[in-house]
Amino acid sequence: MHTELPPTSQLEDALALQRQAYLAHPVPSLDERKKDLRTLQRFIREHQDALVAAISADYGHRSRHETLLAEVFPAVDGIDHIISHLRGWMRVQRRGLDWRSFLGASNRVIPQPLGVVGVIVPWNFPLNLSMVPLSYIFAAGNRAMVKMSENSRHLAAYLIEHMPAYLPPEKLQFFDETGGVGVAFSKLKFDHLLFTGSGQTGKAVMVAAAQNLCPVTLELGGKAPAIVCDDFPLPLAAERIMFVKLLNAGQICTTVDHAWLPAAKVDAFVTLARALVAKRYPSLSSPDYTAIIDQRAFERLLVALDDARSRGAQVISLMDGLAFDRASRKIAPHMVLNAPPQSLLLQREIFGPILPLRTYDQLDDVVTSINAGPRPLAIYPFSYDATKVQHLIDHVMSGGVSVNDALFHVGQHDLPFGGVGDSGMGHYHAREGFETFSKLRPVFYQTRFSSLKFLFPPYGKLADWVLRFLIR
Repeated sequence: MHTELPPTSQLEDALALQRQAYLAHPVPSLDERKKDLRTLQRFIREHQDALVAAISADYGHRSRHETLLAEVFPAVDGIDHIISHLRGWMRVQRRGLDWRSFLGASNRVIPQPLGVVGVIVPWNFPLNLSMVPLSYIFAAGNRAMVKMSENSRHLAAYLIEHMPAYLPPEKLQFFDETGGVGVAFSKLKFDHLLFTGSGQTGKAVMVAAAQNLCPVTLELGGKAPAIVCDDFPLPLAAERIMFVKLLNAGQICTTVDHAWLPAAKVDAFVTLARALVAKRYPSLSSPDYTAIIDQRAFERLLVALDDARSRGAQVISLMDGLAFDRASRKIAPHMVLNAPPQSLLLQREIFGPILPLRTYDQLDDVVTSINAGPRPLAIYPFSYDATKVQHLIDHVMSGGVSVNDALFHVGQHDLPFGGVGDSGMGHYHAREGFETFSKLRPVFYQTRFSSLKFLFPPYGKLADWVLRFLIR
């Protein structure tokens, strides 16, 4: 992995090695797959502290507890879930048969490995978004090549150095982004390609993959709204929304991008949020509060706040003291009121600790507004009225839904995860993850005697009679 070969040659050599290994042993047994999964799990556990430190170094500062909660735990726990279900997922499925045409024959669907899967990983949850997909890729019996983000240099270097002692290069290889690697990677003839990241980059990846007719799963982002209904307790809504919004300093594709509230409840919500921030993050220097990933993202968020101010919005810092600190790349939690529709905060995915509050009189006004934009990766209805919740689920399409909370549908091991429209395509997690990285191969087994022989040419009265019987 540390040779001087250009990225394309290095990548093609790695793919050729894994393809050869796949062809030599295309269908690993249940025990072999479990062994790979346990090995991956053991790697995470044995290197937990170093992985946490590498991610924090990439961020400038990343809360240790957030990395353990949002990256280490889901990966380790998810592998236990997969292993407990894998025998059933691998089981050959019996399928129905038209006995009139194929008397005595049988149909089966056999889940089989695709071969070599490519994974392009973003910087915001680089351990979760490499290890969780790998769990399903290995469960399905495949081999994998993983391209890390240019903002995950410390983690990438650690994985490249230490993973080969656990899983050999013909099974798994990691690659750093050293310039041009991502473009070359997306042009490889994988059997499946999983990309997590921005919609703009996702389009480019899809175009590159299309040249090889390589199927893709795209996990993108969007402006996921929380919708707080009148009946839901405001303190509980604030508690849950603010926890999710400030986790990883808002740098989550499924975080609450903005919140809809009844107009009369906005001031109370701001007061509650300010008290929560004071309790959870006393200052910008709190070790529990994560930095913005790089200078470019830091400046983009400050520009968005300035843009909102210039358009007449009310910008409220929820933390006493500094509103931001360039040296540590930390930005205090902010709320923005009365931002006009054309403001940057309402036009683009925020991806930071800034929460615009939008007001409504009728719930259908919220539905109309959301449906006027791209389909979000998630929606978050807050209501104990089952009719209202179902109305929102029925009338606003999104990748997923958490009801009376946010984000946590993603953490359910037995729910598929994926977007729709602009927020992505395809699923992984749960059984759907196993199936995404498998070929569900249909197999027809003919019997010794085929009744179709009665329809062989030359056609005559017998063929007429058989066809009348079949079509009647």
